[in-house]
Amino acid sequence: MINKNIEIVSSTHACLSSMSRASRDGVFDVLSVHYSNVRITIVNNIEDLQALVSRKPDLVFLGMGYIPSDPDLGRDDPVKIWICDYLDQNGIAYTGSPKKARLLENNKPLAKQRVLDCGLNSSQFFVTKHNQPLLKNDVSFPYPVFIKPANRGGGNGVDSLSVAHSFLEAERKVRIINDSMRTNCLIEEYLPGREFSVAVLRNEATGHYDAMPIELVAQPDENGDRMLSKDVKNSNSEVVSNVVDQNLKAKVSNLALNVFQALGARDYGRIDIRLDLDGQAFFLEANLTPSLIEGYGSFPKACLINNKTTFNDMILTIVRLGLARTPSEAMLPRFINVLSGNSLTPNMIEA
Repeated sequence: MINKNIEIVSSTHACLSSMSRASRDGVFDVLSVHYSNVRITIVNNIEDLQALVSRKPDLVFLGMGYIPSDPDLGRDDPVKIWICDYLDQNGIAYTGSPKKARLLENNKPLAKQRVLDCGLNSSQFFVTKHNQPLLKNDVSFPYPVFIKPANRGGGNGVDSLSVAHSFLEAERKVRIINDSMRTNCLIEEYLPGREFSVAVLRNEATGHYDAMPIELVAQPDENGDRMLSKDVKNSNSEVVSNVVDQNLKAKVSNLALNVFQALGARDYGRIDIRLDLDGQAFFLEANLTPSLIEGYGSFPKACLINNKTTFNDMILTIVRLGLARTPSEAMLPRFINVLSGNSLTPNMIEA
């Protein structure tokens, strides 16, 4: 057993936690075999966070991003306490990305704009503010469009109404999201091509990042559209396959690596990509705290299909990457074109 204290941190408030109970239990089962002191810690408020820091764990396995300064406001609180920032200030190591990347992950339009600003592909988009109706002239690009909440994950708010072929259909979907989720809407060009999820994981031996793409195919809905809706993700019913075409693999892998880099992400995460009618790859969204459940979710499946990395080895790698980090590690991560072997020059931008 390795003599380290590791705390797996999530929240009992679903709107705050990126890690389900099944996920944290699975991580605990793996780590408790290898490390001397592993515990699951619930952080719902600042007192919980302060108690965590007072114990000075060797590593926090982070399954959430922030807590609100006002518990009554929850996700809607404009003043958030970012846990990774708090841990940085107290010299405590944690898994995954720093605050600047998590801020972008939490705001899909900002992430898309960052990607576009870096000269990378992402579809045109427009954002409607909560409680503001969609107007006919708001959308300057052609229909159909794809509509989803601007700050939700797990397929929340994505369903058969998400593909809108007219202003009236778009207006209806925006109104539904406004009423049911009380959040901004992201309206973007609909990409009708194939969909891919790319797991990005730092290689312990080389320091480079490995890109591991898989193709995801959902069953068509009642309108004939294929999408990874909340129902599809919850049922784990999408068909997952390896990307065997080497040119296509290079295309989606290199876009994923560049996006991961542009967002300022670290150690591991998932980048979702979709093709247009011409086969060009476009960034959809990022998940820097992806589902970590054996046999479920794109990240574990991509690691297994591409590199034969088991669930246990995947979790242990993420932990070792966190434990290996020191305050003096200021050098930028090295990114690699997985097929050509050419290093890509990092161009990290502060969020």
